[in-house]
Amino acid sequence: MPPKPPSGPKAPASASPGVTRSLSIRVRKTNKRTPAQKAWLTRQLNDPYVAAARAQGWRSRAAFKLIELDDKFHLITAGCKVVDLGAAPGGWSQVAVQRGAGRVVGVDLLSVDPVPGAEIIQGDFNDPDLPDRLAAMMGGKADLVLSDMAPNTTGHAATDHLRIIALAELALEFAMQILAPGGAFVAKVFQGGTEQAMQAPMKQRFAVVRHAKPPSSRKDSSELYVVATGFRSRED
Repeated sequence: MPPKPPSGPKAPASASPGVTRSLSIRVRKTNKRTPAQKAWLTRQLNDPYVAAARAQGWRSRAAFKLIELDDKFHLITAGCKVVDLGAAPGGWSQVAVQRGAGRVVGVDLLSVDPVPGAEIIQGDFNDPDLPDRLAAMMGGKADLVLSDMAPNTTGHAATDHLRIIALAELALEFAMQILAPGGAFVAKVFQGGTEQAMQAPMKQRFAVVRHAKPPSSRKDSSELYVVATGFRSRED
């Protein structure tokens, strides 16, 4: 039997419970903030998912995105082995643990505070030795590879789109090395056309490939998630 998840925030059946909108909060004007900083702070203070994440103990509002994707696609199964790429600050690893994954390993270039029930590696997922290292840590290949990674933005939409697709393609290459047959892969992409180029190799190696925009993904964002299930090894 998989180990019992440690105590901590409970993942709701969907993101809706506990996520409520409150009265709008205005940010005081000050010369110390640029207009962009003021806009960001205003959005954060008025974001119901930010408030709900804080109240429920999640490390970021992004936790709700995985909760919603899992509710829809049933990605996290009891005792499964999960690799969380770009794990910082740890919200997706938290969700995987609380939803019953047997082993959860997060990987990030940044330092991540310990996540109860998960193991964190500070390093580059492009390290050629990492797939074997992860398989040894988990006692076998992964059932689910998650990637909520996004590169630093430039402000130029076309450039930013190409950069996140390139990062998602690297995550896909990594996933195909570490996934067990029947496994699943989830990665963040942006709408813009070139995300379709990822579908050809994915459809060759996965039984089903879909795109989804979780309700907690901001409406003004071009963010999407690609969800691929039913991984086929080359021997299949």
